[in-house]
Amino acid sequence: MKERTLIALGALNMFIAVGCGAFGAHGLKKMISEEMLAIWHTAVTYQVMHALGMIAVALLMPRLGGAALRWAGVLMLAGIVVFSGSLYLLALTGTRMLGAITPFGGVGFLAAWLLVAWAACKQPAK
Repeated sequence: MKERTLIALGALNMFIAVGCGAFGAHGLKKMISEEMLAIWHTAVTYQVMHALGMIAVALLMPRLGGAALRWAGVLMLAGIVVFSGSLYLLALTGTRMLGAITPFGGVGFLAAWLLVAWAACKQPAK
């Protein structure tokens, strides 16, 4: 994934996360339980962290280069879709089975951060 694409996707995810955060704080507060609202909040928090992570990875790419950072960006995006997406759906629908796929998104996040560490330690600087 190219740097500009990663920055654009990170910014788009920040836009979505801010909207979801506002919707959770104002629109959902009286519609879903406190437990489901906490799940919604977790989804927003991880989306924000990893959208910013995508932007940081893109900014590191010219300096560190390498496929590791490209894959880190892809895994962060996939993690947002799977982790945060499944939690958003769980909070809205109450379908507990959705929680079974959430950890796969978490594994994507973990792998992405390991790739960032790998790139910082092992990739030759450009």
